[in-house]
Amino acid sequence: MLQQTQVKTVIPYYERFLSRFPTVEALARAPLERVLQAWAGLGYYRRAENLKAAARQMMRDYGGKLPEDYDQLRALSGIGDYTAGALLSIAFGKNYPAIDGNITRVLGRLDSTHSETKIRVLAERLVSGKRPGDVNQALMELGATLCLPKTPDCGACPLGRECRSRSRHPRISAPRPKRISFTDVVWPVGIVRSRGKILLRRRSAGKLLGRLWELPGQETPDRGDDVRALRRELRDFAIKLRNRRSIAEIRHSITYRRIRAPIYLFECASDSIPAQSQWRWVSLADSERYPISALSKKALAVLAVHETRSA
Repeated sequence: MLQQTQVKTVIPYYERFLSRFPTVEALARAPLERVLQAWAGLGYYRRAENLKAAARQMMRDYGGKLPEDYDQLRALSGIGDYTAGALLSIAFGKNYPAIDGNITRVLGRLDSTHSETKIRVLAERLVSGKRPGDVNQALMELGATLCLPKTPDCGACPLGRECRSRSRHPRISAPRPKRISFTDVVWPVGIVRSRGKILLRRRSAGKLLGRLWELPGQETPDRGDDVRALRRELRDFAIKLRNRRSIAEIRHSITYRRIRAPIYLFECASDSIPAQSQWRWVSLADSERYPISALSKKALAVLAVHETRSA
């Protein structure tokens, strides 16, 4: 959960997740949709799928136990070098570095280098003694609280005297992060309502937001095409959309996309769905049990405000 996500955001999700899936076996046996529902809101949903897949691997190959071997850990779904190092050092007291963004910044400044090789050599040396897990966690915490990217508190840093960057460069630099190129996107969202229910669809596995449920909508190249795009998505339905209303426009981000999402409310008289369909009519109360995308949750919150004001 901490991959790409801050601790303060993770804590309530972590506590709820453990209450629902207290053991590896419970997670392995749980339906994927229930796991995704518990994860909804954290983003990067592939992490949840990997976590469940790893639980199944552990049940099949290791009797539900976490392996203590680096290569066996790396073979589990979703576990890379950083996570393997963190597990081995913190859970099992083994001498492995856990090099995340914070540790990269701290050690890069400490040795005044941008070389990933030199940073790894230094990290391995620091965890070669006793309590390697404590060392890794201390470095992570140092980067999260004092050795900050833009405003490091060098005066309070316990490594201040040993820090080459501080002695050589009054304005501390850090290893340069990769620049993310963002794309502005128009993504119209349709709330289709019939007999007190709304229309949801489940996204295909392997795609962006795979297996999550969402309101009709899609990325469109042109704002002028947004209503036509929504109608194209619903062309397989034997329903007639009527009373279209534009009720709001919201902002949202997914990976590199900065989304502008106009929201339209449609009423219809039929609640039929195509055969073999991933679409479903759901009451608003029941929708809370579905793993719904964050964008669709925002749109439903807008609907609630709109209905209150219209009452």
